[in-house]
Amino acid sequence: MQREKVRFASGDTSCAAWHYPGSNGGCVIMAGGTSVTKEPASDLFAARFNDAGFAVLAFDHRRFGESGGAPRQIVRFDEQIADWHAAIDYAATLPDVDPDRIAAWGFSLAGGHLFQVAADHPRLACAIAQTPLVDGRAVAPHALRAMTPLALLRLFGRGVADAVGGLAGRPPLLVPTAGVRGAVASLTTPDAMDADRALDPDRRHTTWEQTVAARIALRIGGYRPGRHAGRIRCPLLVVVCDQDQSVLPGPAVRAAHDAPRSEVVHLTGRHYAPFLESHEQAVSAEISFLHRHLAPRPPR
Repeated sequence: MQREKVRFASGDTSCAAWHYPGSNGGCVIMAGGTSVTKEPASDLFAARFNDAGFAVLAFDHRRFGESGGAPRQIVRFDEQIADWHAAIDYAATLPDVDPDRIAAWGFSLAGGHLFQVAADHPRLACAIAQTPLVDGRAVAPHALRAMTPLALLRLFGRGVADAVGGLAGRPPLLVPTAGVRGAVASLTTPDAMDADRALDPDRRHTTWEQTVAARIALRIGGYRPGRHAGRIRCPLLVVVCDQDQSVLPGPAVRAAHDAPRSEVVHLTGRHYAPFLESHEQAVSAEISFLHRHLAPRPPR
């Protein structure tokens, strides 16, 4: 596997990415959710997609990883969606990529972003949303029940202080992206702590900062990208885990049914099962989907 570090412009900064050159003209653009950077988010799947002949462009959203943007560790939904559009436009310029055969792959929060990205970007040939967060309003009550009352109060207090401090130009107040029940963390569902063994089992990603600005706690409940599903015209594969306690499978299944050309794959396991016990089933379904929808078009 050969890959090269590249950068592309997005807004007033630039995003860092790995480009895996492909051999069949198709390209898969990849990113992870919340604070998950490109290596833990994509390495496991990118290698398999690349082995199947596809180019891969795996990137960090701005303010995270090796991408530009300050202050750091802040999730702004509109910025991250703009980064996706910039990545698609950049991928179309790569010499090994057919601009009409570009796919997008995201999981968790990034999988949710893809519902709007796929609805708005005419260049996408297809999209894969893996365990996507599509409806913050539907998921929030479950996430709140997974917190102790004191931890919930402290998280929202920190979120308010972070948001107010941001208006005054102060540095972000950070919280862990995942924690055990009782911790002051962005997510404390039963499967939230599976991230390390799923995404970094060998502890290779030493620069991965698993924190996020606390203001996300005030905003995630209102984020509902699944509402764009009815406008998606490209083929859409939605991969859900039936025991997912972080984003729940039901909202993603309902959103997929609103997309005219959607397919749903059900996996056994919790939120990170596609990286763990259900990996082979997930990657097999996704590569099959990519081969069908990124195949070379016959000459006219």
